[in-house]
Amino acid sequence: MLKIGKLKLKSNLILSPMAGISDLPFRLLNRKYGCELAFIEMINVRSLGFNSKKTREMFATTAKDKPLGLQLVGAEPKYMARGLEIARQFKFDILDFNAACPVRKVVNRGEGAALLKSPKKLQSLLKLIRKEFVLPVTVKMRIGWDSGSVNAVEIAKYAVDAGVDAIFIHGRTRQQFYCGNVDYKQIAGVKKAVNVPVIASGDNFSGPLVKKMFDETGCDGCVIARGSFGNPWIFSQVKEFLESGKLIPRPDISEVATVMKEHLNLNGDFYGEKSAVVLFRKFFAWYTKFMPHVRPLREQATRAKTKQEMLELIEKLGK
Repeated sequence: MLKIGKLKLKSNLILSPMAGISDLPFRLLNRKYGCELAFIEMINVRSLGFNSKKTREMFATTAKDKPLGLQLVGAEPKYMARGLEIARQFKFDILDFNAACPVRKVVNRGEGAALLKSPKKLQSLLKLIRKEFVLPVTVKMRIGWDSGSVNAVEIAKYAVDAGVDAIFIHGRTRQQFYCGNVDYKQIAGVKKAVNVPVIASGDNFSGPLVKKMFDETGCDGCVIARGSFGNPWIFSQVKEFLESGKLIPRPDISEVATVMKEHLNLNGDFYGEKSAVVLFRKFFAWYTKFMPHVRPLREQATRAKTKQEMLELIEKLGK
């Protein structure tokens, strides 16, 4: 069991918020295969006030989509205060503040991983959030801005002093983005330095890699991110490996095709046919990543415009 504030979880494997990925259909599919806590896509606090269609779609949820986390990104207190006020109108179970996003347009605004260079400012923002919410509050961080400014323990201590209930930490610097080695020692150092749960991220692609993360860092939980692309089975696979040491093989092509159709149908119900097909194109590539002789089908999938076209391509898998 993993306890974050008052939130009690049976699973210590958590689905990461991922831009352009973590929508309602994606979350529901991953929950079906063992995901318990999932997050909606990261939302900028300034965008909350616009009440756009995109923002409303991001907040869409159902009774089966629980427990649900919200992740916010921002850097200016005046926008944070307004954004938090609006956020209270929506139903979620845990609030995470992002100090890890490495994307240029985010850090150029002083947000995301840029806050790793300003520990005191990050702490003040976390205090503001803590003051406004009784729900569990967490922070997502990296081990530092670059190799010359690794300050994970310092950041973590500031965050705990601000009142966070847990720390999510990606074991790379902002400079690394998602390349290079994960620094397990830095995550272990954070775990030893704080008295709140530490949930680790970075290369959690399989049961053995997740076990390595637990063994080498002593972390309380692990975040599943890119490992879930076209692979909702990862939650059941990792759970089985952690419990028994057994590696569950990837489902055969027919089962993968069945899940692809389910995903496409969920997209259609949520977005409507046109948008659903366009959004599913990238998932087609991910689901078929390890299949032989699928390049022609992938190329056709990038041009598919109707649900029927996409379904016909799925039917051709393995034939």
